[in-house]
Amino acid sequence: MRKCTFGITLLVACASLFMRADACTGIKLIAKDGSLVHGRTLEFGVEVNISAAVIPRGYAFKGTTPNGQGLSYTSKYGAVGATAFGDPSLMDGLNEKGLAVGTFYFPTFAGYSQITAENQAKALSPVEFPNWILTQFATVDEVKEALSQVVIAPTITKAWGSTPAPFHYIVFDKKGNCLVIEPLDGKLVTHDNKLGTFTNSPTFDWHMTNLRNFINLTPFNAKPVTLNGITLQPFGSGSGMVGIPGDFTPPSRFVRAAIFSTTAIPSANANEAVFQLLHILNQFDIPVGDAREKIGDVTYSDKTQMTCARDPQSLKYYFRTYSDQTIKEVDLNQFDLNAKSIKSLETSGINKVLNISSQLK
Repeated sequence: MRKCTFGITLLVACASLFMRADACTGIKLIAKDGSLVHGRTLEFGVEVNISAAVIPRGYAFKGTTPNGQGLSYTSKYGAVGATAFGDPSLMDGLNEKGLAVGTFYFPTFAGYSQITAENQAKALSPVEFPNWILTQFATVDEVKEALSQVVIAPTITKAWGSTPAPFHYIVFDKKGNCLVIEPLDGKLVTHDNKLGTFTNSPTFDWHMTNLRNFINLTPFNAKPVTLNGITLQPFGSGSGMVGIPGDFTPPSRFVRAAIFSTTAIPSANANEAVFQLLHILNQFDIPVGDAREKIGDVTYSDKTQMTCARDPQSLKYYFRTYSDQTIKEVDLNQFDLNAKSIKSLETSGINKVLNISSQLK
């Protein structure tokens, strides 16, 4: 069996040759009043046509596998979030119980289950898996208990490339519990994530081990040092962070995300924390051209296509896109969650400039 799943892992690794992207970054913040917010950036090397969407209760879904139909289920909870390529599956979202899921690229490591007659009826594609979590569960504990009831199939979703898209996932609940789910060698491996930090390959446990290399980092400036009677002072603010990795690779982003989010001065409440979180995520914004790769005659340039924040208390989903930096809000409370259809809105647009010339006095 391990030999078969290893073959699937190799196929999934090749999927990254299409998307050319592995630069998503996720964090959480806790405000002074105890409220929780979390969010992430979403990067890809090709346009994924992000749409905001709301899924109602009672909506029927059918999983897909290489062998045909997989798990059939009906949404128990309504959810809001972002979809890609017009697919109804949320790749990032928040449900009515305050449970959130984020899909992150996981190239060269994702290894999905071999589909058999015995497990096909409980199989979902990598793209469909987060939708199942969002529409079925209210807490991280419920998700943990249910994972034995599902497998992720190496299903090819055409929009994501010619091989199965390599993903791993992060789950938050309203109480602040956080779970990492990684498909490795055909099994779903989980880790509790107290930091709430998440990026891409390699595995989550590797990132946590690597973090030990940077325990010297602090937001407080270094103090002057005297050597042989000569006093040396830091050049300016930020000296406590000397040595923090600044590149766009997943290991470096994980370190920065962990340090910046855990040392942030807590905001008063969730509303203020949302904007603080978006400020921190500015540190991970990738403009076109700074992370690129040439394959044949085509150059793929990673860019931050979306940055989002989720407020599980108010059930509001905030986001901005590369082409429109205006912060947008979708309030799940304003929707009829017993509706019959999914509501969506394409997020394409252009950056707007507010002219305040007439307000000058």
